[in-house]
Amino acid sequence: MKLKQRPEDFQVTESWRFDEDPRGRHHVYLMDKQKLSTFEAVDRICSTFRIPRAAVSYCGLKDKQGRTTQLIAIEGGQIEVQDTDLRLKYMGRSATPLSAENTTSNRFAVTVRDLGEDDVARLPGSIAEVRRLGVVNYFDSQRFGSLKHGQGFIVKELMRGEFETALKNVLARPSELDRSDDAKVKTWWRDHWGEWAARNPHPGADRYTPVVRYLRDHPGDWRGAFLRTEPRWRALQVFAYQSWLWNEGVKAYLRDVVGVQRLLSLRYQAGTLLFPRELDPATSKKLQETFPLLAPKTRFADAAVEKAALSVLGREDMGLADLAVPGTPEIHFDPEERPLFSVPGRLAVGEAKPDELNRGRLRVNVAFTLPPGAYATLVVKRLLRWALAPRGARATQ
Repeated sequence: MKLKQRPEDFQVTESWRFDEDPRGRHHVYLMDKQKLSTFEAVDRICSTFRIPRAAVSYCGLKDKQGRTTQLIAIEGGQIEVQDTDLRLKYMGRSATPLSAENTTSNRFAVTVRDLGEDDVARLPGSIAEVRRLGVVNYFDSQRFGSLKHGQGFIVKELMRGEFETALKNVLARPSELDRSDDAKVKTWWRDHWGEWAARNPHPGADRYTPVVRYLRDHPGDWRGAFLRTEPRWRALQVFAYQSWLWNEGVKAYLRDVVGVQRLLSLRYQAGTLLFPRELDPATSKKLQETFPLLAPKTRFADAAVEKAALSVLGREDMGLADLAVPGTPEIHFDPEERPLFSVPGRLAVGEAKPDELNRGRLRVNVAFTLPPGAYATLVVKRLLRWALAPRGARATQ
């Protein structure tokens, strides 16, 4: 099974609402992008039009590897962007910035490639399972890009008070997988660490100008320099670690309540994920509707949830109170409840057709709707779980 061989193989359309105000200061646009993350698209807009990043708001983060549409709002005047990979369509004005509350759902259209006839034959039964059980609402690999690029969880360094190490990870640790200008920027700072008056000659270096300027004037104040990074990016570093704790806690919870023998596993960027093969009514009734994203103020209403969540923190040699960055209230963990399962709406699978990119193989189109924050890639992986394994090992899946 292959996903995202072409940008158009993975399309996301955001369903949204906002209160239009003809006098509002926030100009709202429908942003159509491909092969760009939301952060990269916003960075380009801000750099091109010299707009402060704080003036741009959006409903959520959309995948880089695909074609996506979403709302963004820009405080101030109108702009126009019609690039091949990034387009803005003006939608109106709002009195308030956008947030996750403006998204009602996301509609996905995914082309799954490199399938065999046996894969297609097994698909109807799997579709029935997903319609009946839903999909465990894990965070998928996209949430853990820092692991993919060898940075680990940056917030863990901050929690240990290692601000310089964290900053080096951000500013001066290029990924072996990255061939972009940003990798050149980071390589240069790796080789010139501490030379804050020097000019980084590579395109995109201005992204880190607030950090470098602060270090030039306050050498050695690593905490203060880290706080010059973009606030939404900092929050994402906290959320990435919270997301991993959530995934691990849910796995422990499912093992306790459902039982290992009734779970199947799928690999992802941060390890493995567990999904029920089946749920009888009695077990289903035991499962809580939500599972907490952990923070110092998290409170538990269910003993089984508490046991599973705290067992993961125990493995990390931590308790709830340790989820904090010393002397830095600007970086904090907030408690939140996340639905344990998501159920794809309007799930439809098209007829299998010859795959023009993989000779002798088939492709199918899968379409469905998910609530905000749920991962379409997990739905596809759950639908075709056996196709993730090497072909010789599929008979046991």
